[in-house]
Amino acid sequence: MRKTELVRKTSETEVKVAVNLDGTGIANIDMDTAFCSHMITLFATHSLIDIKLKARGDLKHHVVEDTAICLGKAIKKALGDSSGIRRFGYATVPMNCSLASAAVDLSGRPYFKV
Repeated sequence: MRKTELVRKTSETEVKVAVNLDGTGIANIDMDTAFCSHMITLFATHSLIDIKLKARGDLKHHVVEDTAICLGKAIKKALGDSSGIRRFGYATVPMNCSLASAAVDLSGRPYFKV
């Protein structure tokens, strides 16, 4: 299975994440930032990636930044040599009362954008 666990601890935050790329979309998110928690839960649900995440820190924006860094590194590590996947993917779907678009690029560039 393509899965991994990662811990990122700095003077500002501590983030623990476990991902299973061959999961069923189960999300267990424990962080104080409700919107970010909601978005990661949706990401897990619709990508069918199991994500277990616990994040704590001094300021919400530090927690969000380090969570994104840790989650990205965990996904990259779980992909291994990335054989059998394409570098990017995208979708636009009607969801509730809106039209949602998502694009994911696994190029390894070190930034996160919502």
